Amino acid sequence: MLEYSIFRSMEVADHFNINNRITLYLGDCLDLLKEMPDESVSLVVTSPPYNIGKEYEKKTSLDNYLSWQKKVITECNRVLQPTGSICWEVGNYVNNGEILPLDILLYPIFSSLGLKLRNRIIWHFGHGLHCSNRFSGRYETILWFTKSDDYIFNLDSVRVPQKYPEKKYYKGDKKGEFSSNPLGKNPSDVWEIPNVKSNHVEKTVHPCQFPVELVERLVLALTNENDLVFDPFMGVGTTAIASLIRNRRVAGSEIIKEYIEIAKDRILKAEKGELRIRPIDRPVYDPNDKSIYVPPRKINLNAATQLELMIKEPKFQKGK
Repeated sequence: MLEYSIFRSMEVADHFNINNRITLYLGDCLDLLKEMPDESVSLVVTSPPYNIGKEYEKKTSLDNYLSWQKKVITECNRVLQPTGSICWEVGNYVNNGEILPLDILLYPIFSSLGLKLRNRIIWHFGHGLHCSNRFSGRYETILWFTKSDDYIFNLDSVRVPQKYPEKKYYKGDKKGEFSSNPLGKNPSDVWEIPNVKSNHVEKTVHPCQFPVELVERLVLALTNENDLVFDPFMGVGTTAIASLIRNRRVAGSEIIKEYIEIAKDRILKAEKGELRIRPIDRPVYDPNDKSIYVPPRKINLNAATQLELMIKEPKFQKGK
């Protein structure tokens, strides 16, 4: 059962307190991190600037960029609980037409801090910039690190439909019994989730916006209810939305005031039952098979009656 949470108070604080439900800090993430105590965060999940000259960054040398990232990652590691995880979602740094994969460049920083890489998750999407002098890029990478060998991992909460749910053992002691997990299968380390383009129901003015369901899967798998999720590069608040609907606390920072205001507006709309998202159980569109359609879903963080309307069983149909 997909369960979304009900909060009676959506007050947004602008400075960190461990008792805050929501903290959105306007300013540098390193300044916010100074306010945060050691081992206070269960999950750090973010997509940092790629040093390619977007409106929220100033392009610098690769050495300066990596040095800055090391400062942020070191502080994120400090605030991370022993059972916690860091998920760093990155693409490529592009210089004079040559691509440099940021996950490869950043890995030594995490490793030097003693963090352990559990998965290199490939986020695949079908649409993006069309290249003419190389193959068009259609994936980015999520580096999932843990602080210790004793970490939170709730696999059952993120299982996906079995490809052959009615498959049975054909021999042995279990002959005739179903051979697949009835809760679904492990989603693997390759995730096909549409990115947020102009016709996406969640689109705002941000040029590189997270889809809610991408963060939602990480929140469900790597935290428990009431845990604190931290995003040092909050953007327009997608991490906040994904955390709140799953009954987690959230904190994050952003240097662009317009993005903070949009994040607050999205939270307010969710509070009123007006925020539409692409639901986590919606399959990727297949023009050759229109038998399953899960419409956009309205989030309502306050009204139980509205909440009940958006709780649906995942459509685990044969062959899907």
